[in-house]
Amino acid sequence: MTEAYYYEDAYTRSISAVVTGVFNDSVTFDRTIFYPLGGGQPGDQGFLNIGDDQIMISDTRRDPKTREILHFFAAPPEQRSLLAPGARVQLELDWSRRFRHMQMHTAMHLLGALIDAPVTGGQVGRDKSRLDFDVGDLALDKSALTLQINALREQSVSLEFETVSERVLDAQPDLIRTMSVKPPRGVGDVRMVRIPGIDYQPCGGTHVSKLEEIQPLMISKIENKGRQNRRVHLTFEERE
Repeated sequence: MTEAYYYEDAYTRSISAVVTGVFNDSVTFDRTIFYPLGGGQPGDQGFLNIGDDQIMISDTRRDPKTREILHFFAAPPEQRSLLAPGARVQLELDWSRRFRHMQMHTAMHLLGALIDAPVTGGQVGRDKSRLDFDVGDLALDKSALTLQINALREQSVSLEFETVSERVLDAQPDLIRTMSVKPPRGVGDVRMVRIPGIDYQPCGGTHVSKLEEIQPLMISKIENKGRQNRRVHLTFEERE
């Protein structure tokens, strides 16, 4: 099984790896810095370099059966022939895209902490993201939320990561905020993300190490998606 090195260090932009499998349109390695699609966060993109050749990785996903991390690519025959089990390559992330995902995913934790309602869905994006909430009678104010989330991201707070037994989640089901995406069961331990004093929940995504790294944010829109469901759109406040 591929070592998920992005959990060891989410800031590693390039790493050497060994090819373990080659398929029609994807390849696997002994370790990777590429995060696979999951939990609302897109799969990473970038390149694999082998000798003087560079091959683009267009997407990263887990095989639904084996759970192996598949790196999708398209290459002409002369480059495909370079990829064989045992070959050593250098993996290179599209770092600007990944880092924006890290900021956005962390910001979504902040948004979830501000809105005291179950999360019914969500999607992380490079430039904009969304969270859906079952708000009941709770009223949401776009301007107030924008001020509150920026006040949080400006705090000098470092994130903490740990793993806990599934039994902890069984005993404390309120730790699972997202109704639409449940932590995997039967894998033993579950990865937890703690933002001290703000949020603590299971999450498999990539995040910044400090809240101060997140760019200024804006709640761009709040949509009515049903009698009690509200979709809150989050974007970066782009500055010239």
